[in-house]
Amino acid sequence: MKKYLRPLYIGLLSTALFSMEACRDFGDTNVSPNSTKEPVTSALLTGALQYMGSGRAMTATYAFDVRFLNEGAMYVQYNSQTQYPDESQYSVTARNWAPFYAGPLEDLYQIIKYNSDDATKSLPTVISGGSNANQLAAARILKAYFFALVTDQWGDVPYTEALTGKVTPKYDAQKDIYTDLFKELKEAIAQFDNGASLKGDILFKGNVADWKRFGNSLRMILALRLSKRNAEAGDIGKKEFQAALADPAGLVDLNSENVNMKWPGGSFKNPWYQMYDGRSDYAISATFADTLKLYADPRVNVYSNPHGGQIIGVPYGLTRELLIDWSASHPSYSEVGDAITGETSPDYVITAAQILLCRSEAALLGWTGENAEQLYKDAIKASWQQWGVFDQAKYDAYIADAKISWAGGERERKLGTQKWIALYPNGWEGWAEWRRTGWPFLKPTIHAVNASKKIPRRYAFPVNEITLNKTAYDEAVSRMGGDTHDTKVWWDK
Repeated sequence: MKKYLRPLYIGLLSTALFSMEACRDFGDTNVSPNSTKEPVTSALLTGALQYMGSGRAMTATYAFDVRFLNEGAMYVQYNSQTQYPDESQYSVTARNWAPFYAGPLEDLYQIIKYNSDDATKSLPTVISGGSNANQLAAARILKAYFFALVTDQWGDVPYTEALTGKVTPKYDAQKDIYTDLFKELKEAIAQFDNGASLKGDILFKGNVADWKRFGNSLRMILALRLSKRNAEAGDIGKKEFQAALADPAGLVDLNSENVNMKWPGGSFKNPWYQMYDGRSDYAISATFADTLKLYADPRVNVYSNPHGGQIIGVPYGLTRELLIDWSASHPSYSEVGDAITGETSPDYVITAAQILLCRSEAALLGWTGENAEQLYKDAIKASWQQWGVFDQAKYDAYIADAKISWAGGERERKLGTQKWIALYPNGWEGWAEWRRTGWPFLKPTIHAVNASKKIPRRYAFPVNEITLNKTAYDEAVSRMGGDTHDTKVWWDK
């Protein structure tokens, strides 16, 4: 089948990948007469959406290391490794971003390209994917979502020149990337029309209202991400937050509107299920489990599997030798809960609890005039309902507990801790929020093997960038102030 692709930019792939471009055009040799010669944009959308969820970027297509799925969750001490504790000891400094650029971002680029080009936008396999406007709007929202993941994990990254065929694209400053993400989300939300609904949409089944709420909610999350740099950035975070809150398209503020991947099983299994399929390398950490038990939080029995009626968390960040010793006296431990790791379990991307906590924090910051306390309480209730553990009497006692009660002060700590709890098992979002707020207070493992012995603040750039894209790499490293686990991204400084 002929491929409608341009030269890719995938930073960490070997030089051989780039050299393949030179010998790519073999005319009609080996072209199947039974295969389409046109882009199928509905299939591209499905392909991009497979990367969604708390297990982001974990797909069999790229045989991606399952440890990346759980690494953010280990950095914020949601989970512990039970056998090979490299990541929980911070041994990995650089990570490959190719699964993002070569996976969902590539698919989305193609959708945008074919729906924008007059020569292709009316092709049967393009228009069968939905109206041009609807395809463009959804692709732009998803593109913003995935680029936010990339920049939040690495900092300054290829953005404006990425995916354009340029082999050595510049790295855009994170501040500029965020500015454009807000523009993209605003324009995309307004771009949906009343034309043919999206096909290949395994997230919302073509429901435009759901797409708009997703875009607005993402805009709100990213706006709050800038809380440390808001004044320097000209109040952009505050302004974008207020605009998202006021948008008539609404936000995810009910559990019925939660953004989650509903994995059907079979060839499309929940990534957390795949991580446990035949293995048991991860368990709920003692740090997280003990906090939940201290709070008498019923979510602990959903987030993890009890053994003999008890939740047994694995101590965080032990060496392999210490893990072996610990396991000898603790033959049972609590794995991540079945409600999360089931083959068809919903994989939450954005929830009502998360958005309500964002709104509570924004009110506490003075960004809005909403009732911060009520939103805080509503968020806890929404999270309990999301996980099926709500009981009115237990909830009333919970929010009255001095460790949790809004009336008892320390509101930033309590908000941050509740968001940490509500986001589980979404390690990437939990890691970003911990870096931004500093809550909860987490001690790095005493067995850390990285130079600083501190919890990582970002990933170092892919190692091949130093040779494949040295000029752009050097400029980014100079601008960011380094390229280590400890180098903070712009919004984290």
